Amino acid sequence: MSGVEHNVTDPYLWLEEVTDERALDWARAHNEVVARRFAATDRFGGLEQRILDMLDTDTKIAYPGRRGRWLYNFWRDADHPRGLWRRTTFEEYARPAPQWDVLIDLDALAEAEDENWVWGGAAVLRPQQHRALISLSRGGADAKVVREFDIETRRFIPAEEGGYVLPEAKSEIRWIDIDQVYVGTDFGPGSLTDSGYPRIAKRWTRGTDLAQADVVFEGEPGDVAVSAGYDRTPGYERHFVGRATDFFNEEVYLIDPDGTPRLLDVPTDASESWYKDWLLVRLRSPWEVGGRTYPTGALLATDFERFLAGERDFQVLFTPDAHTSLHGYGWTENYLLLITLQDVQTKLHVLTPGHWTIEPLADAPPMATTSVINLDPLEGGDEFMLTTSGFTTPATLLSGSVGGPTATLKQEPQFFDAEGIETEQFFATSDDGTRVPYFVIRHRDHRGTPGPTVMSGYGGFEVSRTPAYSGASGMGWLERGGTWVMANIRGGGEYGPEWHTSAQKEHRHRVYEDFAAVARDLVARGITTPGQLGAVGGSNGGLLMGVMLTRYPELFGAIVCQVPLLDMKRYHLLLAGASWMAEYGDPDKPEEWAYISEYSPYQNVRADAEYPPILLTTSTRDDRVHPGHARKMAALLEEQGHTFWYHENIEGGHGGAADNKQMAFQAALIYEFFTQMLMGG
Repeated sequence: MSGVEHNVTDPYLWLEEVTDERALDWARAHNEVVARRFAATDRFGGLEQRILDMLDTDTKIAYPGRRGRWLYNFWRDADHPRGLWRRTTFEEYARPAPQWDVLIDLDALAEAEDENWVWGGAAVLRPQQHRALISLSRGGADAKVVREFDIETRRFIPAEEGGYVLPEAKSEIRWIDIDQVYVGTDFGPGSLTDSGYPRIAKRWTRGTDLAQADVVFEGEPGDVAVSAGYDRTPGYERHFVGRATDFFNEEVYLIDPDGTPRLLDVPTDASESWYKDWLLVRLRSPWEVGGRTYPTGALLATDFERFLAGERDFQVLFTPDAHTSLHGYGWTENYLLLITLQDVQTKLHVLTPGHWTIEPLADAPPMATTSVINLDPLEGGDEFMLTTSGFTTPATLLSGSVGGPTATLKQEPQFFDAEGIETEQFFATSDDGTRVPYFVIRHRDHRGTPGPTVMSGYGGFEVSRTPAYSGASGMGWLERGGTWVMANIRGGGEYGPEWHTSAQKEHRHRVYEDFAAVARDLVARGITTPGQLGAVGGSNGGLLMGVMLTRYPELFGAIVCQVPLLDMKRYHLLLAGASWMAEYGDPDKPEEWAYISEYSPYQNVRADAEYPPILLTTSTRDDRVHPGHARKMAALLEEQGHTFWYHENIEGGHGGAADNKQMAFQAALIYEFFTQMLMGG
């Protein structure tokens, strides 16, 4: 039957009722089948425990978030499965076993309040750092409760005492000062966008009724979200509003002293930011302005006040080429740091504002990813931290200052035996001739012999996938003799914005053609065979897996599809789906449904097709990608007699797991599935 007919009479719409007992009973029954088949073996239990021990160990790096003299950290271990929010000084952190000041014990809080709290983040008021806005979710959902916390007295400030408190919603709240915040939340009917995010931004004064707070800006229902913020840089204080009209376009306004919003005249698909006197603009499409045309992917700088006065004289700080793209950038007090990707391998640079000379910042090892973190231009001077890791190299955290050496702060141990395991980079050729890079991680003794292989992919939203250490895949797959592959397909940002935009909407097929090209290339190089090749992906990568199942089943021996999008006829009607129409298209428009329907997995399942076995996983509490996608796909595969397994975490949010134990179970399940399907174990 055709996709349109299928949706008119979709017999599984009842599975979209997230917490309906009938739907949950259906999920529990399938969970039991998975538990009996994959989780009952000694091998599974041993791997699950090793992964859990890794997640719980105090030998892993406690990554800090710097706020002036304080380093904040959220930490989970065996004794604190929900986690501790804590802080320490840099001097103390540099010690082998630093002492932490615990601010919130989330396990104790959850027990005292009889709530399934999952940490959602903290916004600390600066510069005093004596208050914080704490976000907590029930079970790991995107919707969160926000409560004000007094760091000095270690207590939450209730609303009746003037504390800032927001009920469960997908809220945005940012400090202005101790007595004012910008807030966007569910103010009542009509206050959210079609995507479920705030449509209205208000300025809320302590002790006043939220409903009476001053409206700063209103967007349209079809927008993705509206948010407001405050730049507190001394001498450069600025209030601003962002109106995201779709996932990739945003209008940014400065708020004048009289409350009037003033639009920044830059392309809406560009990323703009400012620091003191400088405005930076990173382009996602060509921009013709001031008598010049600047290319896609370029980073531009100009004097902010002159720009506001009408000047359009830009300095080009970075221009991409066929191999190199801009991966990230950030300010120290006196310098701008750039991270570039050259064929998906990182390079670090430092620029001096004004004359904008560029020099290397520090060495970045090959076949690894190095990131700059913890820049604090307001109180941190020119100090920075680097974190680096590769597929077989555990993470190292370093610290330094511009112009000086870097020193190792922390280093994680090896969590699996990487002796003899090597990383290589290859390029496949897609259907249209595009070269698609991918990394292969395998033991040197396995070269020349096709073996069990798992390839992962994402391919969307300009998300770049770069080398990183994974103890779980090492324990669960590489140690067992498997080969791991990471594909850098279009839709990501590995080669800049065009690598992404060339695969949007009607060009979405290129994502799937790229992934299939890598699969074929692995076979052509003798690395694996179709029967030994597995694939795994989550979220947008779960959609990728659904397409591989229905369009390229002959290329794979097994597939794992995590928290996926699958029913692309209805994705925009479910939870946050409407915010992704700039990526995929609008299925309610016939001309756009025409190309979406060609690949939408749920509409393309066929009873007479031969599919590789598939494991679908999702989370009841995922309020970003609706669990109905995976549920309905599993039900349809079951109806047609295909080989599948389905597992639903009743908690977990979009990550699929709410604590380390759930994460360990999910990881062990994936590798046990691939072991049984691809290794015959």
